[in-house]
Amino acid sequence: MSFSNKSSRTRRHFLQTSTAAAALAPSLISSIAKAEEFSIEAITAPRRLGSDDAPVKVIEFYSMTCSHCGAFHRETWPQIKKDLIETGRLQFELHPFPLDGLALRAHVLCRLLPNKGFFAMAELLLKEQSNWVRAADPLQELTNYGRQAGISEEKFNAVLRNRPVLEAIVQMRQDAVDDWNVSSTPSFVINNEKVLSGGRNYDDFVKELSAFGI
Repeated sequence: MSFSNKSSRTRRHFLQTSTAAAALAPSLISSIAKAEEFSIEAITAPRRLGSDDAPVKVIEFYSMTCSHCGAFHRETWPQIKKDLIETGRLQFELHPFPLDGLALRAHVLCRLLPNKGFFAMAELLLKEQSNWVRAADPLQELTNYGRQAGISEEKFNAVLRNRPVLEAIVQMRQDAVDDWNVSSTPSFVINNEKVLSGGRNYDDFVKELSAFGI
């Protein structure tokens, strides 16, 4: 999904838009660590899977409401995690690049959870993206997901009213623009050297990584 100066949302639009679906699968509830007291530092801390010693490191810039991001995480991500991350060959970081106000709030929900819970929630929301994005009240659907991960409706609403938290996530998106010229999602930065835009199937993704030793 593209993000350009002509069609981009303004900071004010992101912070004012407040419009997120099925309950958490029982098998995932136990894997999600309970949310702790939040801070901007905790919410914006890197979310990574894989060894720090992995020879290849990838940062994915993604939006929770981007259909291309959803497809990548449904179709390609499981094999990446199994074959590359869990074998120590790849470290993978998810970096928010919200394209609309709903995506911004979904990113906040995920980042209220520590690393393990974050990935469980992000994977689930991307897998079930079409359900909650298209719901009559998508924000309530996000609230339902959060409640089952230990985030009360009151706490989630309080965080969504915390302007500095929302601005911090928007700033993370702007940093991606400034540092890497990211203009669409998903985009991937490989070993701080190469920017790859657009989703890939597993074979194509590995081919892109081959020059870096995968």
